[in-house]
Amino acid sequence: MAKAVKRVLSSEQALARFACDMVMALRPGDCLLLQGDLGAGKSTFARAAIRALAGDREGRMEVPSPTFTLVQTYDLPLPVAHFDLYRIADPAEVDELGLGEMLETGVALVEWPERAAGNLPDGAVRLSISEVAGDPDAREIAIDAPVEFAARLDRSLAARAFLDTAGWGDAQRQFLLGDASTRAYETVWRGSEIAILMNAPRRPDGPPVRDGMPYSRIAHLAEDVLPFVAIDQVLRDKGFRAPEIFAFDLDAGFVLLEHLGNGSVLDTARNPVVERYEAAVDCLAAMHGADWPRLVDVAGRTHQVPEFDLPAFLIEVELLTDWYLPRVAGHALPEPELDTYRGIWTRLFDIVDAGEKTLLLRDFHSPNVIWDDSADGTDRVGLIDFQDAMIGSPAYDVASLVQDARADVPPDLQHRLLDRYCAARRTAGDFDEDAFRLAFAVFAAQRATKILGIFVRLDERDGKPGYLVHIPRLQAYLRESLRHPALAELAAWYGRHGILDAKPERR
Repeated sequence: MAKAVKRVLSSEQALARFACDMVMALRPGDCLLLQGDLGAGKSTFARAAIRALAGDREGRMEVPSPTFTLVQTYDLPLPVAHFDLYRIADPAEVDELGLGEMLETGVALVEWPERAAGNLPDGAVRLSISEVAGDPDAREIAIDAPVEFAARLDRSLAARAFLDTAGWGDAQRQFLLGDASTRAYETVWRGSEIAILMNAPRRPDGPPVRDGMPYSRIAHLAEDVLPFVAIDQVLRDKGFRAPEIFAFDLDAGFVLLEHLGNGSVLDTARNPVVERYEAAVDCLAAMHGADWPRLVDVAGRTHQVPEFDLPAFLIEVELLTDWYLPRVAGHALPEPELDTYRGIWTRLFDIVDAGEKTLLLRDFHSPNVIWDDSADGTDRVGLIDFQDAMIGSPAYDVASLVQDARADVPPDLQHRLLDRYCAARRTAGDFDEDAFRLAFAVFAAQRATKILGIFVRLDERDGKPGYLVHIPRLQAYLRESLRHPALAELAAWYGRHGILDAKPERR
């Protein structure tokens, strides 16, 4: 099925901006066929699209016409090839130019596609550019695209409309990253000003997995942008360095927020910078000494910060038995063994659930801690990606940082950070250090267990094998946590099933 889209663009600048918006909808495998008379604007569109993919803010990047070379390739985060087929003598020459190979990992922009009729990929997007009678500067764009691509384009154009409403309608856009959910992020800029656009359409609940509820509901994952805006608001109210929000649309799922910079708590070799990890631990200690609301009002709506309850705790550790163990064992566990596993974790949950509760951000680790050397105190520690925040044990976020899933934190540094955190909490007031250290061991094991399952799932279900490289690190963290006497029963179960020795291979 195909969907037709038409737009009239008033100027060459508007055409370039539309090319940028269309680029934001591209994915590997997309092929854009650019049609139009000489001088209609095909090359203008292609150059603007390539510069947008390259993040060329000044428009200075050399984008030569491939009229004589036939194809020009660009090694960008999303690789792109620019084809000009005007001079080919036989449509079959397209195969020799490598169009098919390019679409395996990148995208293609094809001028004069009519020269290769019958030799272009199915599902290509046809974009026709034509002049508008009576207005030499204006152009009409007609797009014939598969429904799936048209939906992506509609979303990108909705983002542009949101930016326009926020006063950033002329901003340039560049894809920044996407995470494991339906959220995606862009860098947007106008002149010297820069911001981040969060693009997070409401996430479908998905199929029920237990008690008639989907995984996201049981695990208390954010299904729209309301939780992000609410938690950002309370963090800033308490004096912590969450990004300022410039504009948001709760219904559409867009948030325009402050760019906190590119500073990291890791060095260029991706090793922890001790001073920065210490500052991050100090930030957590300060957060855990504060009182946090359970209900947050945002633009006439109320967000209730969920409790980290037993169903959420168990559905996370069962990612290991759902994904990791079947991969390494080759079969699912029998139900009696699963019952034993759930029982062990339920008893551990009962221990930690009786302890201290606070706001936990849930993913407080190196990718989500932005370092600002120019600031002081906790302002040096920028906070992002907290939309799944819950009320639970402070040990969870400390474990997230001290046993960072994506960076090697040596045991001596782990102990140093734990000691520093405990010292800060003791200084601030009443603090049960023994209970905290027990909770730390439990939640460090729980988080590593969950992530083992997630990383295998990302490989198997989502085609992202790169996460498997982190598994040996997680196994090492687990060995450390399972030394605590309270986790002896869990350690025996893991030993029986080879959890700490398995080596999942790439699929």
